[in-house]
Amino acid sequence: MTILSHDQWKAIEPGHRSLWGDLRGVSFSQGWIDAGGIDTRYLHSGDKAQPPLILLHGVGGHAEAYIRNLGAHGAHFSTWAIDMIGHGWSSKPDHDYEIEAYIDHLGAFIDAIGAEKIYLSGESLGGWVAARFAARYPQKIERLVLNTMGGSKADPAVMERLKTLTTQAATDPSWDFIKARVEWLMFDKQDATDDLIASRQAIYQQPDMARTVEHLMVLQDLETRLRNLLTDAEYAAIQCPTMVLWTSHDPSGPPEEGARIAAKIPGAVLKIMQDCGHWPQWEKPEEFDRLHLDFLLGRG
Repeated sequence: MTILSHDQWKAIEPGHRSLWGDLRGVSFSQGWIDAGGIDTRYLHSGDKAQPPLILLHGVGGHAEAYIRNLGAHGAHFSTWAIDMIGHGWSSKPDHDYEIEAYIDHLGAFIDAIGAEKIYLSGESLGGWVAARFAARYPQKIERLVLNTMGGSKADPAVMERLKTLTTQAATDPSWDFIKARVEWLMFDKQDATDDLIASRQAIYQQPDMARTVEHLMVLQDLETRLRNLLTDAEYAAIQCPTMVLWTSHDPSGPPEEGARIAAKIPGAVLKIMQDCGHWPQWEKPEEFDRLHLDFLLGRG
């Protein structure tokens, strides 16, 4: 299997970087699974006889958040990057999405793939969902990674910025608005490639997306967010080995926030990636894959 290194990828002219280039040499499949009545789109890599690993994206995101990590993780796990309920190309029921909706969807997806116990990694909103799921169903989780996770606090400035950018992108899915939303994720704005922007633009141009984004953004309303925040008791209830992964330039909070979260989870380890924003798995995939796999495989 031959995969471009990050240096090779960065050397390509920005306008010529593509998701297909990221997948060069990677054996993967795309499909849809009925998860509790939600037609759930997934990207999968790896032998399904291997331990299952589920990767959860952030709010307004989609499975492509992990497209640069599928090959490395598929070598060790039956790796599933999914579009969560209301996101990407999965079903979008006409109701607000508080954390309970994501918990129910994740549980239904686990049942749909026939897994009894999984490895779980979530970024941003995905980390919020993953942490609550692990606290509630400790018997189902082998190891847990919380990557620039949400759900630990309510920062009105960050919430308003995220809500504004996402709503603009959905109500007017023009190139500039989508680009601004994707660039918000990145420390180096060149990592917001044309192909990634175009992929998200196609998602946001779906006829029901403007309505759906109103449902997605409820967690950026202060009252709703406060009743969904993770509690100290929930952090303490996480029993599996856990890694909190943060970055030097995460727009949702400084590295100290990652340290604060890690201190609440029994035995959790903290790793900080430098010169990354909110998507370290995309921005520095080789470093992320090494840290992530070392932890998931119990190598360090």
